[in-house]
Formats: sequence, structure tokens, C-alpha cells
Amino acid sequence: MFDYLPIIAPAWIAGSLLALLSAPLGCLVLWRRMAFFSDALAHGTLLGVGLAILLNFPINIGILLVSLIVVAVLVFLDDKRLPSDALLSVVAVALLCLGLLILTQLPQQQANILGYLFGNLLEIAWADLPLLAVTVIFGIGFLKWIWQPQVAVTVIFGIGFLKWIWQPQVMLATHEPLAQIQGINPTLQRLFFMGLLAGFSTIALQAVGSLLISGMLVLPALIARLWANSPRTMVILAIILAQIAVTTGVWSSVIFDIQTGLAIVLMLAMGFFVSFLLNKLYFK
Repeated sequence: MFDYLPIIAPAWIAGSLLALLSAPLGCLVLWRRMAFFSDALAHGTLLGVGLAILLNFPINIGILLVSLIVVAVLVFLDDKRLPSDALLSVVAVALLCLGLLILTQLPQQQANILGYLFGNLLEIAWADLPLLAVTVIFGIGFLKWIWQPQVAVTVIFGIGFLKWIWQPQVMLATHEPLAQIQGINPTLQRLFFMGLLAGFSTIALQAVGSLLISGMLVLPALIARLWANSPRTMVILAIILAQIAVTTGVWSSVIFDIQTGLAIVLMLAMGFFVSFLLNKLYFK
């Protein structure tokens, strides 16, 4: 089995790096009740791929641009008369249909559609890891920046960013009126968070694909929520669970010859249902 290690090592490392960002980000998604939004952004990555190939510019740039456009559109569509989850569902479906429509009209890309939908982590090479690592560190830094503002000036690069963003997001998720009294701008923080989700969707496409990005984002946090008794514990458990899912998913994809993204998300889904049943049986 270890004969495969040199081949899957880049994918394993890449998945582990993504898990470091997806776990705390997923916790914020749950606390702020934005799972539908993350799903809409994930489906938007497919449209970004299609437009990038059609217009002949880098795929990551196409995904990021479409993600930012989606954020702007969702802010514009915000209307108290319409349920936000319904609006997000409409946007998600429209983005998925548009993306598939463009990709199916490009003959040279039809063989790659499954990879865009479900990911192909094993195609990541050693040369791709430095850029991924820098992107994840920047993302963690930005997340920390909106978490606790007063520490941002004390730490350089990513860690300072990460520390500054966390506390306003937690306060907005739990006590929005109190957060506003303390001078936290909900609209600005929401845009920060949406932008971070857009960036995560961009780098997670190759790992788990457009259809499964939200699963990798939400499931570790959802499982951790069943066992944690504090936000800190929930984040730590989510990181551990995401790492376990990546490891078992990568090896399972090699052993059973299945899509890596499918294997990772299936491991997380199994973990959720087992955790849920155990909680129901033993912690009534």
C-alpha cells in the first residue's frame, strides 16, 4: 500500500492544507447560518471555469471573478420580502446550469466535467503545493483578522489577519445588536466573510469539485457541533475531523479507485450520521 505514497503525497498534503482553512471557516458558516450561501458560491465555481476556458484566461482568476460577482449579486438581491434561502437556491441552481451549459459546449472539456463536479485531488503535483500553502495561510490569516481585531497589529502576515477577523464574526453570529453597539459594521464584516468563502471555493475546486465544496466546508463543523461544549472546542474538533476525513478519503480513493472528493465527503457524511446516532442514543 505504501508504494502509492510518493504518488498520493502531494494530494494528501494539499487536502490537509485545505482542511486547516475549511474547518474554522465551516464553523463560522454554521454560526452565521450561511450554508446556502456557501453552496451558491461552490456552484459558481463551475461557471468560473467555463468562462475562463471560453475567454482563454487562468481558471483560478475566472472562478475568483465569478465568485466576487456572485457576492455582489446576492447583496443586490437582498430583499426582506423574499426568503434568503430561496434566493440562494435560485442563484445556486442558475450558476450550476450556466456552468454546465458552457462546459458541455466546449468539446475539449467534456472529458473533464466529472473532475470539475467532484474534484480530482490526485492530479495535484508537488509544484502546486507552495502556492496552495501561501493561499491557505493568507486565508487563515484573513479569517483570524476578522475574528479578533485588537490582536491584528501585533502579529505579522497571516496570523495577525486571522486574529483580527474572528471576534466580530462570532459576535455577529451570536449577538448582532450588541456587536453593532460596539461599533462592528455588519455589512462590512459580511462582505469580508463572503470574500473569504469565495477564495476558499476557488482553491477547493480541484480537491472536491463544485458539487462537494459545501460538504467539505460544513460537515466537519457540523460533526464537531454535536460533541463540542464551546466555540474553541468546536473549531479544534472540526480541524481534527477534517484531517481524518482527508487522510481516509485519499487512501480510500486509491484503494477502491473512486473520486477523491467523493471519498472525502462520504467519510465526513458517515461521521456525521454515526455521531448523530450516538448522541441520540447516549446523550438524550
